[in-house]
Amino acid sequence: MSTNRKARHTYELMDTFEAGLVLTGSEIKSIRAGHVNLREGYVQARGDELWLLNTHIASYDQAGVFGHDPLRPRKLLLHRREIDRITSRVREKGLTVVPIVMYLIRGLAKVEIALARGKKQYDKRATLRERDSKRQIERSLRERHS
Repeated sequence: MSTNRKARHTYELMDTFEAGLVLTGSEIKSIRAGHVNLREGYVQARGDELWLLNTHIASYDQAGVFGHDPLRPRKLLLHRREIDRITSRVREKGLTVVPIVMYLIRGLAKVEIALARGKKQYDKRATLRERDSKRQIERSLRERHS
């Protein structure tokens, strides 16, 4: 399982969707080995399909000449209703679609994508401040009960 922790810091996440991926054999083996980087990835509509772009799936060593391009675009598999809903919301001002988590279910690779709005710098600082204060409270409660 690979997570995109930067997305939760950089974006305000709204709706999430689970999508399948069209992959080659060497890509699924790399995903099973955990060699995935979602940090710079994003989703873009091309025609009436959604594509996962700029997501790095490392090349599989044992694939030899039958390997894959680590940054190639990968088609997302979603229901038509979901694709239409996502593309209509992306047309709104300031919304984008980012990958959050990539994981395996019964041998199939799935990616969780989210509609997101970029956070301002002061929102990011407020989130960090809030998280630190929660940590402080939990720590003091733990010390009190010990």
